[in-house]
Amino acid sequence: MPHTITLGGRPLAAGRLPAICAPLVARTREALAAETAAVAALQPDLLEWRVDFFQDIADTQAVLAAAQAVRQAAGGIPILFTRRAQREGGQAIALTEPQVLALYEAVAAGGAVAALDYEMAHEPAHVAQARAIARGHGLALVLSFHDFQRTPEDAQLDARFAQAAQLGADVAKVAVMPQTMADVHRLLGATLRASERLPIPVIAMSMGALGAVTRLCGGVYGSALTFAVGAAASAPGQIAIADVRAALAVLQRATAA
Repeated sequence: MPHTITLGGRPLAAGRLPAICAPLVARTREALAAETAAVAALQPDLLEWRVDFFQDIADTQAVLAAAQAVRQAAGGIPILFTRRAQREGGQAIALTEPQVLALYEAVAAGGAVAALDYEMAHEPAHVAQARAIARGHGLALVLSFHDFQRTPEDAQLDARFAQAAQLGADVAKVAVMPQTMADVHRLLGATLRASERLPIPVIAMSMGALGAVTRLCGGVYGSALTFAVGAAASAPGQIAIADVRAALAVLQRATAA
């Protein structure tokens, strides 16, 4: 059976697959608090704060203040803290990787977030440091891989999921861009294999218009989380929360029959 994501000792979305995560991409603390409140009202299961969009990312105290503002506005919805690297689709930032990890340490120590996302393609020492930060503060670690250009071959997809588990992730995430519908099918196949083989939850999606279907049916193939739009998208192909929830309800009724 596919694994559900556990945060703070509790299964996300009461164990329902997939849980729904909505991104937060506002650039200032005030806008971020307003965005969080608006998105939280739509009741996603998880909020992802994409701090690479935050204009004061180089000011640790500003980031910590913003993290607390997000937590207060979230109304109890857990928060995934993510700096998406530019090479994997993130915004350009004026921080070195050691500075990013120092920021992760400060935010993790601040107690406002439940999980961290870090790309597994970074230097092994940096990945190990991210893992140590998450462990040290009792947070879940998502180790992720993104390819905004293509969908790797099946063996590479399998290897990416497995790599996350080998590196000590609590959750493995793979997001890729399809060029054909066959790529979408291959991603779903890799998701199913990973969910059956690995001892940790997996998150997977095929991006863009071609891959939008994976955001709706990925849970059937073992993906523990799908990303949906609350106020603004953070990746191509994301669908509004209400539409995702409605589609999931239909699928869940059908597959339970």
